[in-house]
Formats: sequence, structure tokens, C-alpha cells
Amino acid sequence: MTSSSPAPAPRIVDAPRDLAAWTRWFANADIPVLPETAEALEAFRANEDNVDASSLGEMISGDPLMTLKVLAYESGHRSRRVVTSAETVISALVMMGISPFFRAFGPQQTIDERLLGQPEAMAGLQAVLLRAHRGANFALAFAIHRTDPNAAVIHAAALLHEFAEMLLWCHAPELARNVRALQEADPDLRSSTAQRAVLNVELADLQRALAEHWQLPALIVESTAEAKAAGQTSARIVALAARLARHTSRGWDNAALPDDLSEIAALLNLSVEATLKLLVEI
Repeated sequence: MTSSSPAPAPRIVDAPRDLAAWTRWFANADIPVLPETAEALEAFRANEDNVDASSLGEMISGDPLMTLKVLAYESGHRSRRVVTSAETVISALVMMGISPFFRAFGPQQTIDERLLGQPEAMAGLQAVLLRAHRGANFALAFAIHRTDPNAAVIHAAALLHEFAEMLLWCHAPELARNVRALQEADPDLRSSTAQRAVLNVELADLQRALAEHWQLPALIVESTAEAKAAGQTSARIVALAARLARHTSRGWDNAALPDDLSEIAALLNLSVEATLKLLVEI
């Protein structure tokens, strides 16, 4: 993965044969960012002497793709003397330093440039980005309700909970459309089954492989494995928030919502009715 913006990488048209091949491809692909992030970054660069990690990190943290890019870069360039990984963009910037950050991250390629002339792919990516922000908002609210001291880390992990699907829309839009088409043709088809049929892998497995390759915060890896997250409160918050965002992306009448409400109510120590009221307010 590179930190700057080289010429657009070729798209993946034919699915790589296995998880290792997918991981190698994405590990070396540039990650485009939101147009507003690229613009804001250049404004900060022009005033570098007055930039601090907090203001720069807050801007970057609004963009899941740039957040992923910074965390992955920091982990790969961390001093051997540093034994703990950065769990948020702000902590990554503190470890890197502002000037080294700007040297490493030049002008960024945007999703508009990457997906030029592909409105369907752009719409698919925007839907995932919107769902990511929705899940991050739910996760932050859950963490605050529980007075969790790791609220900022939980928010960051929730924002990146589906980063593999974001990368798929950026670099393999035809395959992403094929996965979606299978699910639209058969609403009862599990997403993991559709993904294996088109991609030869499940996106959850690809995400874990990339997270481990880039040495991303442990919470991102743990929360992806939802079945194993039950005993880890922070990971459970992220997983439940992401699931709720997915199930309510088109309204509050999804058949899976009652189960979500029951689990979230237990997490927050509220009644189901009070939980639903809180979620709608969020």
C-alpha cells in the first residue's frame, strides 16, 4: 500500500483464486479518499506550521478510507522501540509527527477520480460509506451510554468495520456489482454465499487478512469475527452497531431487527422499548 497517489491501478475484473491472492492485490493497491479529504489535506499542508495532530486527525477521522490509509501506513513505519499500535488517527499522527506525515502523504487520489464514469460503482461505494458512518455513530452512542473509556477507539473501529467492501467497490466494481446482483435476485441468499460464488472468498476473511497484514488495531480484527466477539465488550459494541446499521439502512422494518434490539438492550442494560427509542434518536 502506498501513501501517495500514483497513477490509477488497474481494476480487478477476474476474481483472484484465493484469499492469499486477494490479500496481495489489495495490500499493494493505492486507496483513494473522499474529495473533501483530499482538498482539506492540501489546505492543511499550506499551513503546516500551525497544524496539530488533533485538528488534522479530526478531519481525517471523518473519512474511513483515509483513516484506513493512515493507520496502515503508521503500523508499517513504526519504530521498533514502539511496542503499542496506534488505535486512532490522532494517536497515529502523534507517533508519526506532522511534518513526516505530510512528507509521506502527498496529494491524494480521490474516489471520484478512481471511479470516473462509473456511477453505479460510486453509488455502491457511497452506500457502504454511509453505512460505516451510521454504524460508527451507533457504536459511539453505545460506548458513551456505557461510559466506556475506549469510546474513541470503538468509534474508529466501527468506521472501518466494512473496509474490505469499500476496497472492493474501488478496485473491483464489476465483481462488487455481481455480488449485489446475486443478493437482489435471491433476498434469502446469505451475503457470505454470494461473496464466495463471485469472489472465491468471504469479505470478512479478506478483511481479517488485510487487518493482520497491515497490523491494524486489534479491535478491528476482533469485531469482524462477530461470533467470537461476545466475550469482548468493545468488539461486541462494534459488531452490534455495524449489524444494526446494515439492517436499518433501508428502514426500521427489517426482519432481523427484533434480534438486534434484544442483544443491544442487554448490552446497554435497557428495556427493548427504551432501546428502540434511543436508537431512533441516534
